[in-house]
Amino acid sequence: MTDAGKSSFVYVTYIRTTAEKLWSALLSQEFARQYWRGAAPVADWRVGGNWKLTLADGTVMDSGEIVQFDPPKTLGIRWRNEFRPELNAEGYSLCTMQIEPTEGAMKLTVTHSIERSPSKFIEAVSNGWPQVLSNLKSLLETGEVVLLPKYS
Repeated sequence: MTDAGKSSFVYVTYIRTTAEKLWSALLSQEFARQYWRGAAPVADWRVGGNWKLTLADGTVMDSGEIVQFDPPKTLGIRWRNEFRPELNAEGYSLCTMQIEPTEGAMKLTVTHSIERSPSKFIEAVSNGWPQVLSNLKSLLETGEVVLLPKYS
């Protein structure tokens, strides 16, 4: 989705789990490495804390700062790609993850936006988020991922 000067990607999924388990899955390096296809978050989990998405070898793919932290409801990250120069050049984006209880499940809404249009970064995350979130849902519900690790 784009509007004057802004590009956004929104993904909504429903996961049969608890808010606490979903929140823990978003923050846990070990668990995230399974559904994030080999990458995992490393962060100081508090507003103002540093955040980065790293590969097992320590390569930093993305970096940023925690701008919202309201367990187990909302996580907001000021996010910048560090892996691809053309995406890094676009600057910082904002990724917000919201967890809401629904009928027997948790509704997870991921909104990723940047103050530019068009955006190659938003185009890239529009491909990546569905893969990551499909794996997260499957892993929490069945114990298995849909897509195996992509990065090594």
